[in-house]
Amino acid sequence: MMEDARSQILTGIRKSLKRGPLGEAAAAVGPASRIAEHRPGLIPARTTSLDRQGLRDLFVKMAEEVQTTVTRVADAAAVPGAVADYLARHNLPAEIAMAPDPALDAYPWADRPLLRIRRGRAEDHDQVSVTAAFAAIAETGTLMLTSGHDRPTTLNLMPDTHIVVLRADQVVGPYETAWARLRAQYEGNAMPRTVNFITGPSRTGDIEQRIQLGAHGPRRLHIVLVDGPDGEAA
Repeated sequence: MMEDARSQILTGIRKSLKRGPLGEAAAAVGPASRIAEHRPGLIPARTTSLDRQGLRDLFVKMAEEVQTTVTRVADAAAVPGAVADYLARHNLPAEIAMAPDPALDAYPWADRPLLRIRRGRAEDHDQVSVTAAFAAIAETGTLMLTSGHDRPTTLNLMPDTHIVVLRADQVVGPYETAWARLRAQYEGNAMPRTVNFITGPSRTGDIEQRIQLGAHGPRRLHIVLVDGPDGEAA
């Protein structure tokens, strides 16, 4: 019955648009081609004229405007120190839940032996998480994170502080480019079950129209951007 009702609703919409039944071969060509081609819509000019360095600068600017903090480091060797310094600066424990993501193995965490690292999904007691990102969108200062056995989504949402290690070559202009990269990487394979777009720390203005941070996720979002040669993956 639900399927019949759905068909009736969609048929009514098509009739109002003066289109034939979707079952007809000619009517199905348009939707099928759009799905296959992934044609982008209107892309804002904000990012189209920027070079790679310009995209990074714009991403940092847009991220900081929504209360994300960013540390830019020159190489991979500086990443553990940047994480440790951030924790000390905010009087946070040197205990982190880290994604078992091979992308994070490129950083010399052993150089900071005082950092106590547990690899795996987030637990209720975890205050700080560290993850990698799939992409970053300069257009809005947004992070794109995908789920998987080595990228538990709980790390993005449960701890009060979320630290994301981002390579410079992961910064793209518009959302369309990020989606194109995702489709290219997973071509022929199952797509990630979850794709999270994160713009700044969690916030809400539902109570008395006052912004409250940490309402539905982390109250702090910090990005360590590897901005030098080590930020360019082969």
